[in-house]
Amino acid sequence: MSLTNMQYDEIIRSYNRRQLQSKREQNRRIADVYQRIPRIKEINEEIAGLSLETTKQLLLNPSHALIPDYKSAMTKLHDEKEALLLEYGFPGDYMNIRCFCPDCQDTGYRENKKCHCFKLAEIDILYNQSNIKNILEYENFSNFSYELFRDDYTDFVTGMTPAVNIHKVAEICHRFIDDFTKTEKKYSNLLFFGETGVGKTFLTNCIAKELIEQYQSVIYLSAIRLFNILSDAEFEHNNIDAKNQVSQILNCDLLIIDDLGTELSNSFTNSALFNCLNERLITKHSTIISTNLIFTELMDRYSERITSRLAKEFTFLKVYGDDLRHNKKVKNRHLN
Repeated sequence: MSLTNMQYDEIIRSYNRRQLQSKREQNRRIADVYQRIPRIKEINEEIAGLSLETTKQLLLNPSHALIPDYKSAMTKLHDEKEALLLEYGFPGDYMNIRCFCPDCQDTGYRENKKCHCFKLAEIDILYNQSNIKNILEYENFSNFSYELFRDDYTDFVTGMTPAVNIHKVAEICHRFIDDFTKTEKKYSNLLFFGETGVGKTFLTNCIAKELIEQYQSVIYLSAIRLFNILSDAEFEHNNIDAKNQVSQILNCDLLIIDDLGTELSNSFTNSALFNCLNERLITKHSTIISTNLIFTELMDRYSERITSRLAKEFTFLKVYGDDLRHNKKVKNRHLN
């Protein structure tokens, strides 16, 4: 999916605004020069007249040997103009248009390919759409520390220490990212479960940042926020914003549902969750879920239709250990 047509058009409009702004500023600088150095206006008129007359002569007589004289006259006029600008304290290129991006001249494309500035604009839109732009500045793999996970006890379910387990979980996360961005994308879904504060949300944010940086559209929503949007779209028939948000939720490359199980449980939330997951499964759009609930608790809370799809279509990853927020504070005290 990446950018929608609307988002692409938004970037193109921003380039159009840049071009208009650059042209206005150039016109202002030209007017400033003409006021202070009237001769430069005359030079520009002479340059335009010379170009027009030479073109006419060449059209009438293509074999006419005008080019050397034309180049000589143009060079003389340009040299005079540059000398006058410098004499009055203006840079030689003061009257030229100044683009925000000189590489693409504010068109967004260079040699029929997206310019680097266009790609940055794409990423910025994708970050803003994700709802976690600021969080991803520090919740990413660059700031992920395995040292926060203990290696002095073994979980009786997995048979691994928190430290060994988190290495395996991180390996699966990296594989998920690699498979996501392959030419032939390998479709999969993840479900992180474990107690509060063990790093589930941090890991989902790490994945989100990596995928956004590779131009994938990612939307992060808490379970409560997700069901509020789905409810607004369902029951407020004139709520166009909610309906547009639902379209993005169903069609984004990756949907992250955080803290599933914290929402109010009723027949609507069960039905809405099933429809959301089922639609994304049918269209093979990946979903990541984090929850504090173990699978038996998910079975008690949600319908069999939902839990069967979770069991079949999602890779379950248990994350456990001490509360990392406490560990970070302890670590910071030792470092300071």
